[in-house]
Amino acid sequence: MHTTRTSLPDITKMSGSLDKTNESDNSKHQVGEDFVDVVEGKLSIENITSRATSPSAGAIGLFVGTTRNHFEGKEVLRLEYEAYMPMAKKKMLETCQLVRSQWNVENIVMVHRIGEVPVMEASIIIAISASHRKEALEAVHFAIDSVKATVPIWKKEVYNDATSSWKENRECTWISKD
Repeated sequence: MHTTRTSLPDITKMSGSLDKTNESDNSKHQVGEDFVDVVEGKLSIENITSRATSPSAGAIGLFVGTTRNHFEGKEVLRLEYEAYMPMAKKKMLETCQLVRSQWNVENIVMVHRIGEVPVMEASIIIAISASHRKEALEAVHFAIDSVKATVPIWKKEVYNDATSSWKENRECTWISKD
């Protein structure tokens, strides 16, 4: 059962709020909560990691995807992201349930940024807490691959020569592999 949007004032550097769900029908061991969102504005590693923290967790697996300054010999100035918001959040929540079906994790937090993302800033942060580091790290690895494969978020690279290019994730399931 999904709950309605919940305002989280302690996540001060993010605009918007996080969706919260606690579905236990697919997991016998779920003790935590799932938080997902797609937001404009700078992401806070500290606030997202704090949201994933749990008193019974001995580890938090963390993935931070950032904008790099180059691609195939071109200088990248920034990335620009667009998303189909309702489906993006739905697919992120589905990823949370897939994670829970394979690992005994506690809190899962996934936040993806849209709009302009300058070089060295985060476009996505995933934080997952678990009792042990192996589960947390494996779950985070799976989660980022799943998000890149299934979530309808599109990325455009903007280069210093005034050109740009829309990029496809190799993992995308909706792209023709011809």
